[in-house]
Amino acid sequence: MFRKMLLVFVRDFKVNLRDFMSLFIILFPFVLALAVNFLAPGIEDTMVNIALLEQENPAMADYLDDYAHVSLYADRLSLEERILARDNVVGIVGQGEAAIILTQGNEPKEVVDFARLLKTFFEYGRSAADTTAVIEEFGVKTPPIKMMWANMGILLMTALAGMLVSLNIVEEKMDNTVSAINVAPISRFAWLFGKCLMGLLLALLGSVILVYFMGVAGLVNFAQLIVLVLAASLISIMIGLLQGLNSDDVMTAVATTKIIMLPLAASVAGYEFLAAKWQWVLYWSPFYWVYKGNIAILNGDMTWGNLALTCGIILVLTAAVFAVTAPRIRQGLEQ
Repeated sequence: MFRKMLLVFVRDFKVNLRDFMSLFIILFPFVLALAVNFLAPGIEDTMVNIALLEQENPAMADYLDDYAHVSLYADRLSLEERILARDNVVGIVGQGEAAIILTQGNEPKEVVDFARLLKTFFEYGRSAADTTAVIEEFGVKTPPIKMMWANMGILLMTALAGMLVSLNIVEEKMDNTVSAINVAPISRFAWLFGKCLMGLLLALLGSVILVYFMGVAGLVNFAQLIVLVLAASLISIMIGLLQGLNSDDVMTAVATTKIIMLPLAASVAGYEFLAAKWQWVLYWSPFYWVYKGNIAILNGDMTWGNLALTCGIILVLTAAVFAVTAPRIRQGLEQ
């Protein structure tokens, strides 16, 4: 039976490589991940840009580089041209008491003040070790923007897995091969599982690669991530089966499968914007629990006990959805 399921998977894999929409579904999250990784700042990144002259004051350049983005220019003319560009860049020329700060005039006050403080601290030989401030951490180890987008990307992978399963089944229906399952030497269960393998592979491997592309893999327990993604993919794939078996063309399947996006978006928005006392209104959504569990995994705080509880809740909700959709899935197989 496993060999027959593998044959179904291999057929879907070859079809997906030739179909533009399927390739788009597979590659889009990775393109998004690269874009976010390139644009999103890290926790310790600064948005202050300082321009200096080459060889004028190497010691200042090394000092400022620890606290700001420093760029070096060969002469004052090129440095001034850079300051006059549209973004916010502050220039420092001269040494000691003769040093001056060059600005365009429309920079935010805090940017100019920060550059002035850095110049002063350098001149007086101050360092981070000299401060008496006490730093307290709130346990956030992953850059917040990357955390949110990586989490949303994983949810998107699970949703797209269901859409890919739906497309593969519609392709079978357009070839009039679904009804042949009833007389083929393969059970309905084996055929359905084989059709789901492509979606599961996309969700599992896609989520792992996505985390690497996002640059947040340092704290992640990938075994925990795979377990949570596997549980999260079940409901999306189930909806993909339902819509694929009850749709007659690709556009209808894609349009109806996108209903997954509504509870997904509501879960993310609710978790991010609702106060803690109102979070209970989202307990019905498995995507809420996936999003919440992903935060703990991406931050390196998830325990196996909490993971078991989270996956248990997701599976209970998935079983409830299966109880409702199973008759229609069976009906679609008999058409």
